[in-house]
Amino acid sequence: MKYIKFLLIFLLAINSETYAKYPDAAGIIKKIDENMFSTNRVFESVMTINGKRSSRSIVSRTYSVGDEKSFTEYLSPASEKGTKMLKLDNQLWIYSPGTDRIIQISGHLLRQSVMGSDLSYEDMMEERKLTDIYDAKVIGEEEISNRKCWVMELTAKVEDVAYFSQKLWVDQESYVPIREDLFGKSGKLLKRATLENIKKIQGRWFPMKFTYKDMLKEGNGTVFEMTDVKFDQKIPAYIFSKASLKK
Repeated sequence: MKYIKFLLIFLLAINSETYAKYPDAAGIIKKIDENMFSTNRVFESVMTINGKRSSRSIVSRTYSVGDEKSFTEYLSPASEKGTKMLKLDNQLWIYSPGTDRIIQISGHLLRQSVMGSDLSYEDMMEERKLTDIYDAKVIGEEEISNRKCWVMELTAKVEDVAYFSQKLWVDQESYVPIREDLFGKSGKLLKRATLENIKKIQGRWFPMKFTYKDMLKEGNGTVFEMTDVKFDQKIPAYIFSKASLKK
């Protein structure tokens, strides 16, 4: 019995020492949130969808306020120009100029691909802070693309989340994730994201290139390249209304 007690105390001491060398997980994801989220932002981007046989690019401009409101207008090519998407809390509407109709996307339809990309409507709608929806722990250190990273495991603490768990590789200098593996409740890897070209914008570190890969489908992933990013802008309230979809 004495030997077993000694062994348990020894193992606990090793475990405590191992975790003591890592920073506080809650502090890390708080810093991630400070970089990646803002009161509001306006950005323009080029989304390149890399299919099995060909690729196509779509240019858009997005306005967002917190995690409650966002409005996206597609600017080119001609086939997509004028398409608009409005999110208010957990509701999503899409306007198509071809049909001149506004359609609400809800329920299982939220899991459908956005314009054939590797992102679902559910992905596009999720803008909550990590601290609001996940518990986190640091499980190690690794080097990716010559960057030292904290390796983290995140587990959902709310029910209404697209991915039950995540594994993050967080750059130790900028506190931006440079890789994210997204898992379902079964533990199956569903999506993978890589974040690159990290720049300092208005006092925060922010990645200008995002690559998303749906691990359950063929193709070479979908790339978002930010061409312009502005935080803490004055955004007119009328933009976040159903009436703005047809303007």
